Amino acid sequence: MGYTMYDLMPGNYSLRLKATSLAGSGNWTTPIYFTIPNSKGGMKAEIVALLVITVVIIVCLAFGVPFYFYYKKRYGNDMPTMLYASVNPEYMSAVYEPDEWEVPREHIKLLQELGQGSFGMVYKGEYTCDDQSLLKCAVKTVNETASLRERIEFLQEASVMKAFHCHHVVKLLGVVSKGHPTFVIMELMGKGDLKAYLRSRRPDNEENLDKPNAQPPTLKEILQMAVEIADGMAYLSAKKFVHRDLAARNCMVSDDITVKIGDFGTTRDIYETDYYRKGGKGLLPVRWMAPECLKDGLFSSQSDIWSYGVVLWEMATLASQPYQGLSNEQVLQYVISGGKMSKPENCPEKLYAIMDLCWDKNPKARPTFIELIDMLLPDINETKFREVSFYFTQRQETSSKETELCESATASTPMRTQWMENQNSRDESDGESEVTFFPPTRNSYSCGNYHDQGAKGVHSNDGSKGMSVTSSDDSKGSKISSASNGSIANGHVTFAPGRTTMC
Repeated sequence: MGYTMYDLMPGNYSLRLKATSLAGSGNWTTPIYFTIPNSKGGMKAEIVALLVITVVIIVCLAFGVPFYFYYKKRYGNDMPTMLYASVNPEYMSAVYEPDEWEVPREHIKLLQELGQGSFGMVYKGEYTCDDQSLLKCAVKTVNETASLRERIEFLQEASVMKAFHCHHVVKLLGVVSKGHPTFVIMELMGKGDLKAYLRSRRPDNEENLDKPNAQPPTLKEILQMAVEIADGMAYLSAKKFVHRDLAARNCMVSDDITVKIGDFGTTRDIYETDYYRKGGKGLLPVRWMAPECLKDGLFSSQSDIWSYGVVLWEMATLASQPYQGLSNEQVLQYVISGGKMSKPENCPEKLYAIMDLCWDKNPKARPTFIELIDMLLPDINETKFREVSFYFTQRQETSSKETELCESATASTPMRTQWMENQNSRDESDGESEVTFFPPTRNSYSCGNYHDQGAKGVHSNDGSKGMSVTSSDDSKGSKISSASNGSIANGHVTFAPGRTTMC
């Protein structure tokens, strides 16, 4: 007599028995252990599945590895990071720590769109301050589709600006990092970026056709804007900050026509054609870059000086494209080979001479931003500039320190005696000394002719017309010449309609 069990699954089993009768149940028997092995069909199915998985992995590697190295070769370190939307807000707060700059979201009201920034839309907004007063502001946002990396970069730019406190640098007002979307609240610049503002002042601009009295900026206005940009850049340079993308599009204009260095990296999408991708790397503003940047990727305050010279050229031409008529690749080769832009039509010699100093091929020979301010100062409204500029604030602080140091010395010490002699010398020379345009330690400028000691001159290698720098075989210096005498009509810089000169 026995009992048979069917359809048991493969595996390990144990079996015990006990007798049950009217008298009750007996004891359990000693367990019996046995194993039911896998059937041949099951083993075959597992082998097939394993083979399929192996083939899929091999195919993925065969296509994926070459694809990876192709992108790595093409994009290098700029290879896009595959981190997209649905970002965990808790992780974002771990990357960016809210601080005293954090603004409650309910204090910000979006009013209207101002334009597209590099990370997202920029809005005109209203900021309710702690005292319940309302402040007009610009609100930068991040696109919902932005990657985690882009969101972090967006907040990092705001973090950099927390350290800047200069009248000629756009101010950061606050940050909304908690929740979505992320906001960065900036000082509102009512006239927009300098490039758009300059183009709006062109007499042939469509918006000015019904305004017969529309005039381009006067030379005094151009120089005032130039010194304000130089002051903002002098401040950044003193803070050991290299801008790397100084251009008219990155300078902002307030309602009272004060120009300030804009927040960094917000206009790349708006002026996409101003940038060029070199060798598969990131987008580069080649028309504003110094030769050492294009050749070796070396950025410094001296390379910002080169870019400043291009900004002056933009102002003199009411925001024409630099090196007009040349492709980005041609500009790259032209600048590296020593080429420069010629003097724009009707541009004063003095203004072009400053541009030429900024475009010295030797970075160390270029003036500093403080020296550029010294050059521009005699021709601007110094009263307004003196009240708010970093330049005069720094001079006052330096003067105060010198005074404190000298007052701590007795009249009989050599330091005190020398200081008094210097002061007397300065007092005697006040009102008598001639204002020199260039610092005596650099170059000399006289009657529109500029001589750079030891300069060889620059020639175009590609036969381009319009080169205004010529060299002399018999002299060490070089002379800038131009067909235009730089005259100004009715106190305004005048420009030929639709014409831009270039090297």
